[in-house]
Amino acid sequence: MKGELAEQVLAYLRVLHRLRVPWGPRELPPPRRFGRYAERVAASWLRAQGYRILRTNWRWGRSGELDIVSREGDALVITEVKSALGTRGGAPARHVNRRKRELLRHGANNWLRLLNRPVPVRFDIIEVYLPAGEIPEIERLENAFPLKGK
Repeated sequence: MKGELAEQVLAYLRVLHRLRVPWGPRELPPPRRFGRYAERVAASWLRAQGYRILRTNWRWGRSGELDIVSREGDALVITEVKSALGTRGGAPARHVNRRKRELLRHGANNWLRLLNRPVPVRFDIIEVYLPAGEIPEIERLENAFPLKGK
């Protein structure tokens, strides 16, 4: 158990060492670029944790987008990525409100229709803190909300 944890931490640190935030303290990217960078950081972190990334930025119709769709064992994991410059403004996950959860559930159901077989689904939220010029910090809220419910 301890050996596995140590390997995971080393893989995580290798990923983070390669991914430094590419802008300095006086320059900020446009919000869209900022969010896409956070999604790439989160996807790299998930790969380092042993997840198999199936799709990123998967869209269905005009109604929504799933940031990261991955597999962990038999489970389908839908990951919503939220980013912030630092921890002062509170946790970015607070922006995953009821409406956003419904959109994510709708997207997961559309994905499950494509699979045409039952699969356990889990919703995670990854918060990526991107302080300018520093190594990103990642917090994961595993199983943040259920497929059915509020």
